[in-house]
Amino acid sequence: MHLDTKRKYRNMTKDEILELVSEARVRSISLWFTDIIGNVKSVMIPSGELESVIENGIWFDGSSIEGFARIAESDMVLRPDLNTFGLLPYTDSLQDRTARLIGNVYTPNGEPFIGDPRYALQRALQEAEEMGYRYMTGMELEFFLFNTDEHGQPILNAPQDNAGYFDISNEPSHVVRREMVSALEAIGIGVASSHSETGHGQHEIDFHYADALVSADHIVTTRVILKTIAQQHGLHCTFMPRPIADMPGSGMHTHQSLHDLKTGENLFSDPDQAYGLSAVAQHFLAGQLSHARGMSAILSPLVNSYKRLGTSFEAPVFVTWAHINRGALIRVPGVSVGKEAHTRLEMRSPDPSSNPYLMMAVMLATGIEGIKQKLPLPEPHEEIYLARPQERLRPTNMLPTSLGEALDALGLDDVVQGALGPYISDRYVTAKRQEFEEYNRQVTDWELKRYLNRF
Repeated sequence: MHLDTKRKYRNMTKDEILELVSEARVRSISLWFTDIIGNVKSVMIPSGELESVIENGIWFDGSSIEGFARIAESDMVLRPDLNTFGLLPYTDSLQDRTARLIGNVYTPNGEPFIGDPRYALQRALQEAEEMGYRYMTGMELEFFLFNTDEHGQPILNAPQDNAGYFDISNEPSHVVRREMVSALEAIGIGVASSHSETGHGQHEIDFHYADALVSADHIVTTRVILKTIAQQHGLHCTFMPRPIADMPGSGMHTHQSLHDLKTGENLFSDPDQAYGLSAVAQHFLAGQLSHARGMSAILSPLVNSYKRLGTSFEAPVFVTWAHINRGALIRVPGVSVGKEAHTRLEMRSPDPSSNPYLMMAVMLATGIEGIKQKLPLPEPHEEIYLARPQERLRPTNMLPTSLGEALDALGLDDVVQGALGPYISDRYVTAKRQEFEEYNRQVTDWELKRYLNRF
């Protein structure tokens, strides 16, 4: 991962943004936020209304957003964060040129809305800052591109390319991926690299290291941009963790470190300690391991997520850490001599369907809890497990094997629930319980083929 020093559009004042909107002849402004699950919601305004919205926010009905509010308390105010301003790269024509701002949600009395996922991350970041820490992250986003039929529906047995891991290819999907990268950079998202992944039609884009809130905003933006560009090319882009049974799943490995708020020094680095990890890093890592099961429903939020974990190539099974073993939940990537400032921890269980605000909020909170409690770091597990030998480790040392089990673990973890807050926690669990129960009621083709004529 690389430190992102390019901050295009960031730190612009209201007047600078209004001037740019006028010069670029922007017609519309799309104001974004996410629901509790992580779906992007948008309010569109004419560019002439932007100054008023920056100063006063814009009202919307929160009762129509999943998990937000009851009808009796539905009024919400969306206030844009000026640091998230950008011109949407796929709206180049004068007829549809659109800018984007991500906002925070407030109640009518001006208080931050406790059900806003972005605010949950901001709360966690504020706690870290009070301890003198700056939390930085870098993401590796995997996704599939599929051809579509005449109705625009994905054809799962027709991935857009047959390239393998890091293959050089002139297939059309690689041209599309280059266009995606260019679009991300045009809106100010720093891309470190991109390449084909193991699965046919599978790709990965790696992002520059940045403050956690910036990283989360970038993931939200990237998912919209990639889906839009794919659709413009007659393709379907999916962040579903495992769309094809005989192909690897898609993850969103997250690199993370704490830095001194004043000096910027990487507080995870200590070359004199094993693995180059400082005491702060070791306690942070121990905290995340201690709460890994409780975090699972946030980091791996779908029924389908658990068809990636433990079965897909190098997706973690056990709550372990390691240096070489890529099957571990948390890995300590190697750094070159003289590059100790790049010391970091790589969390390998998150997948690209997760809400990045909630994901980073619970990852930070559990790490900080490890520092507060000075939790001891268990021994690493460098052995690569090729199967599921459950007798090797206690069940508590394994990640949940289903969304239902993950929700049970979340219900027992006060630290993870505290990071979410009771409002988000209750509504998130309710929504996900409904999802899991609906899944359990399904009768699949596999069941019919296996049992219908046998019994």
